[in-house]
Amino acid sequence: MPERRRVRVGKDQRPEPPPELPLEPLQCACPRLDRDDWDDVESDWSDIAFLRTGTTAVMGVPVGYAGSRAALSKKAAGLGLAVPDDAMFLIGAGRFRRPVMLEVEETAPGQRGVVRPGGVAYSRLVSAPWGEMGRVVEETRQRARERYGRQPDALWLWYLTCRTCSQEREYETLVVAHYADVP
Repeated sequence: MPERRRVRVGKDQRPEPPPELPLEPLQCACPRLDRDDWDDVESDWSDIAFLRTGTTAVMGVPVGYAGSRAALSKKAAGLGLAVPDDAMFLIGAGRFRRPVMLEVEETAPGQRGVVRPGGVAYSRLVSAPWGEMGRVVEETRQRARERYGRQPDALWLWYLTCRTCSQEREYETLVVAHYADVP
């Protein structure tokens, strides 16, 4: 083994530190929705399709949410289905188990494992940190009830932000009230 020596370096012999680079805002791949297209809007779901699974929840808080999305993406690839850019990834209600759905394209009618909810969806694009979520969902339920004359068949959330951008984008979330059939 070669002999190791320590050599003192004077201040004038130290290398210059690299120049500081300007910090850019952190980038993420989270979807960005146009408020005019999504907030207080009714959408036709007659031609939309999803793959569906569930995720564990602890007292209503989803656990393994990202893993569920990855599993659904893998399932879509296995079925030869395309997942659109900025595909909706919806999470439903549940205290211990919550349904999740990932939007897919290029499905054949009656394709196994594909859910076609049909009907219409009333959506609101809101700022909603976890502590505000219950209030926002109830407001959406009430607005939908007033608009359609009955309770929605299902309520879904689409969290549009991640850990990187949540605070900057004020925890932007799409709340969807789904009606399977509307007269």
